[in-house]
Parts: sequence; C-alpha cells; structure tokens
Amino acid sequence: MPTAHFTDSAGTVTTIEIKEGHSLMEGARMHGLEGIVAECGGGAICGTCHVQVGPEWFAQLPEPEASEAVLLEMVPERSGTSRLACQIVMHAGLDGIQVAIPSEQIGGAI
Repeated sequence: MPTAHFTDSAGTVTTIEIKEGHSLMEGARMHGLEGIVAECGGGAICGTCHVQVGPEWFAQLPEPEASEAVLLEMVPERSGTSRLACQIVMHAGLDGIQVAIPSEQIGGAI
C-alpha cells in the first residue's frame, strides 16, 4: 500500500498507508488524522480538506478540475501547491507523497 506523510501546523509528521484508489482525504479520515475536516465527505464542494502538496509531488498530479480550482481560490493559507485532499487519488506512483495540513480550513481554525 502506498504511504502518505502529513505534516500538521505544529510540524508533527504522521505517516499513513492508503489503499490505491482511495483519496488522501479518505485515508486521513480513516486514520483519524486531525485537520482534514472534509465536511462534504469528498464531493469537492466544501474546501475543508485543503492541503499543500510538496513541490516534488505537486508536478506529478493531474491538473485540478474547474470546481476544485474555484474552491482553492477561497481557502485560507493557499499556496502554489494547494490541492483538495479528496481529489488526490493514491496509486503506486504517489507512494511517499508529502503534504502539509494548514492551520486553518474554510470556516475557521482547526
């Protein structure tokens, strides 16, 4: 199973295994990882699973769909490598992906 490394706003790194075909958001929620609110459950309509992808991994991801791009315009702490965790589907090529969880999601601090 591929692994993903999540760094929270305090700098703590949590490594989890996520089944291929599952999103980063699903894996984070299954493991009880704080900071990935995911109010819509993965429908890409709330923006509460915002993460900042490590630059070396960001280039390997497909371009965001239009709906995701619109939400990313509204998220706090947006960066050039911001994505919604619900839209990053794990596969072997993403084994070891590194993402940072911002200290705030849409709707307020975590």
